Amino acid sequence: MLFTRSPLATKGSSVKYRLMDLLACPYDKHFPLELYVFKVNVYKEREIKFKKKPVCELYCAFRGKKVEELEGDPGCEECIKYEVAEAVLYCPECGRWYPVCDEIPILVPDEMRRKNEDLEFLRKYKDKLPEKVVKRGKPWALEEG
Repeated sequence: MLFTRSPLATKGSSVKYRLMDLLACPYDKHFPLELYVFKVNVYKEREIKFKKKPVCELYCAFRGKKVEELEGDPGCEECIKYEVAEAVLYCPECGRWYPVCDEIPILVPDEMRRKNEDLEFLRKYKDKLPEKVVKRGKPWALEEG
């Protein structure tokens, strides 16, 4: 697993679509972060009955909409069955990107990140990411050529 010594990796946090309603950029507090998903794990047996729907208060990442834009049943019972396994979280305000590896978001300060591992991750998914992440993302991006 990448980033095994990061603070979040040791806490066992995992990325559910529901978490996107809570996450903001650690640098500039921008909300919501953009989510680029490459792999999702499905836990079909997971069942939760919610007292209110939508469960998310401001942003439903499962539907990719602000809560106020949702119509009908938002699908909270279905959403809870998914864990984002591999992805990138991106802040459109400051241009920083953060990997999600093995369901764990790596939201750590630039100085605690591992450049070689980050660039390896970026190379792996470069064809599935927009240019703003691949070529201009912070704290580092892939060089041209």
